[in-house]
Amino acid sequence: MPQIPNCPNGSLYTIRPGDSIYNLAARFEITVDSIIDANPNINPDNLQVGQQICIPVKDISGSCASGFLYTVVLGDTFFTIARRFNTSAEALAAANPTINPNKLQIGQEICIPAQAPAVKPCPGRFYKVKAGETFVSIAKKFGYTLDALLVVNSGIDPKQLRAGQEICLPPAPGAGPVSCPGGSIYVIEPGDTFFTIAQKYSVPIEELKKANPHIKNINKLDAGTPICIPS
Repeated sequence: MPQIPNCPNGSLYTIRPGDSIYNLAARFEITVDSIIDANPNINPDNLQVGQQICIPVKDISGSCASGFLYTVVLGDTFFTIARRFNTSAEALAAANPTINPNKLQIGQEICIPAQAPAVKPCPGRFYKVKAGETFVSIAKKFGYTLDALLVVNSGIDPKQLRAGQEICLPPAPGAGPVSCPGGSIYVIEPGDTFFTIAQKYSVPIEELKKANPHIKNINKLDAGTPICIPS
């Protein structure tokens, strides 16, 4: 049985017909020597179809002089890493032009730009963009002006929204602050009811009502209205 190579800082790859060390190095943008060093037990001139080899992670240390290297862990995405280090996903992508943000590998090193522009805190809440949505349609959906939405998302190109991307929704138009000690603010979306919100956050509906005395008619919720989710 072929031995599976040890590959703690890379990813395993199964050889296909036509593969060679040279075209693999070009495909993964690494050197031939780095593949050979990561696979000391293979014959680089005689790769076998079905054989597993280790593809080491590209060394980007030389291209991160103005920042620092970060090792990807389980669950990381460009968005969560950018938020963790107070930068933007766009700045992170610019600092890592050879890395596919949709195919991050555990153990992979990426460059965190030290001088990247900081992300402004979101004064409202984050919203995940759905397929086909634009800033115009999202503003209309939640009752904002387009300008209000663009101001709190100044680092995002409105012409390049992607499904699954998170943007900031400002506080509800014309709504004052909601008192919510110990809890969290939720902004009502179209179709929400007190029942569905209570179910979503596993709180008794009576507690939800008590925490939101400003909601006079719980049977008629307006999209964009902030409410308190008690702890």
